[in-house]
Amino acid sequence: MRFEGKCAFITGAASGMGLTFSECWTAEGRNVLMCDVNEEVLRQKAEEIGRKGPGRASACVCDVRDYSQIRAARDRAVAEFGSIDISVSFAGGTAVRVCGVDREKYPEFPDVPIEVFDWGLDVNLRAQLYVAHAVMAQMREQRSGLVVNIGSITGEEGDGYGVEYGTAKSGAMYGLTKSLAQYGAKYGIRCVCVSPGPVLTRPAMANMKTLEGRAAEPREIVDLIFYIASEQGSFINGTNIMIDGGRNAIGRWH
Repeated sequence: MRFEGKCAFITGAASGMGLTFSECWTAEGRNVLMCDVNEEVLRQKAEEIGRKGPGRASACVCDVRDYSQIRAARDRAVAEFGSIDISVSFAGGTAVRVCGVDREKYPEFPDVPIEVFDWGLDVNLRAQLYVAHAVMAQMREQRSGLVVNIGSITGEEGDGYGVEYGTAKSGAMYGLTKSLAQYGAKYGIRCVCVSPGPVLTRPAMANMKTLEGRAAEPREIVDLIFYIASEQGSFINGTNIMIDGGRNAIGRWH
């Protein structure tokens, strides 16, 4: 995989899959702009990655709900590294979990404060469109690039409580990814969505059933993205790739 000198633009980079991607990307001499809202952890992780080398890592505090911050991050990536060759939108999460919704107080979907769902739609769908809008302006100038959206098994399954998450992820997996691929084709820009099943970014994910009997390691998701970004994966475009250990094949509701 010939990525030497390439720059990755990563959101949600302070933890989980975004951090794993940043570590693996720079280990082979590549550069990464690590974007996250958690400033303290982000700067610590970027410094650790930078010390290991040989690639360079730069921390950029960024709230992906704010388009002006995403544009500023894009400009910084170009100023520091000269290009944006791949962007991956790892930032996201189920709003009812991230926002700490009390299910006893708010037992059903209509009871959950609408502001919680606003947050989820902003982070899981709107932000992915924001990132694409910003970085594709640079990729258009380069006439090359790869935009990777992150979907979820929940985009296929749905969620009767955290309704916004399945809605947002489904939108990223299909409508957004296909539309961006259609636009980008004439400029040599591809767009692909990668949709994980359970990933061991937190212990509870191990409880989700799969045909493989386990959750994925974050590196397994990252390795798939590396393949898509490589010359060997260059014919993959405008599609969603599920990496879920067969969870979507389980007859869960019978």
